[in-house]
Amino acid sequence: MLMELRNQTSASEFILLGLSENPEQENLLFALFLCMYLVTAMGNLLIILAIKSDSHLQTPTYFFVANLSLVDFCLTTNTIPKMLVNIQTRSKSISCLCCLTQMYFFHFFGIIDSILIAVMAYDRFVAICHPLHYTTIMSPRLCVLMAFSPWVFSFFISLTHILLMVCLVFSGSNEILHYFCDLTPLLRLSCTDTTMNKIFVFTVAGMVLAIPFICILTSYAHITMAIMKVPSANGRKKAFSTCSSHLSVVALLYGTTIGVYLCPSPVHTAMKQKASAVMYTAVTPMLNPFIYSLRNRDLKGALKNLISKKNYLIFLTTRTPGSFQGKKSKTRGSWTKA
Repeated sequence: MLMELRNQTSASEFILLGLSENPEQENLLFALFLCMYLVTAMGNLLIILAIKSDSHLQTPTYFFVANLSLVDFCLTTNTIPKMLVNIQTRSKSISCLCCLTQMYFFHFFGIIDSILIAVMAYDRFVAICHPLHYTTIMSPRLCVLMAFSPWVFSFFISLTHILLMVCLVFSGSNEILHYFCDLTPLLRLSCTDTTMNKIFVFTVAGMVLAIPFICILTSYAHITMAIMKVPSANGRKKAFSTCSSHLSVVALLYGTTIGVYLCPSPVHTAMKQKASAVMYTAVTPMLNPFIYSLRNRDLKGALKNLISKKNYLIFLTTRTPGSFQGKKSKTRGSWTKA
């Protein structure tokens, strides 16, 4: 496949122009995105560890949250580190193979992200509208199927994108008006007819963005009607609060991706597309851990327990052997008794 691509295109590499060509702005962007990536990685990994370590969080809801955190971490890792390396080395080139690989994994994790959020909306729908049958409906088998089916579906869709890209010829400009390899900027560089690619992009966007978004709206329409039937004001407030975190994620993700992939491309300038891409590749994955943890008492408690355990282990490993032995001998009776 790679040999076929090299035979069809004279461009051995592409140039990622990035977010800015000003060296001073690039230094600022490097510091900003480095901090964002570290916060994203730490936040999402802590969410995964907290859910895995706390037995009280072994529920379908937190199972999907952990999967979302994993996908967000992978999505950000696929794009941001390469941009940071390009800024640091002052080299914006990327080989054809690396470009196609980055494009594949960007769409692979992006599709999973979109479908998982719709799956989480269904989980909220069952929990609020059918609470007595929740454990029966959301069985472990169904949860595993709903969580990992998007991975299989995304694999074939992303692979089809790459196979269609291989059929194109890039013999003109090799400068990509973006900070990572995405379909739309690459299609503009092709010297051949891209009608089939654009049709497939629009079709896939309809399947992985529009359809899940409609399912989310339908789920929350039923949820709203069910909540309004709750007699007490406190009950309605509590029910709405359980959905607020998920609704925030929905607004952040779909508010940017639908505009980029479902609206006609002439409407958007390259800068607007970059700004939208920053939202769903950097900002949203960074905010998701805060959205889910700050508004969730159980998850906050699990995170505190996880951090306290880490601090305790660090404390034990940094103590001097003499003080540790002395403390152990002093309290040997209580340990034996325990």
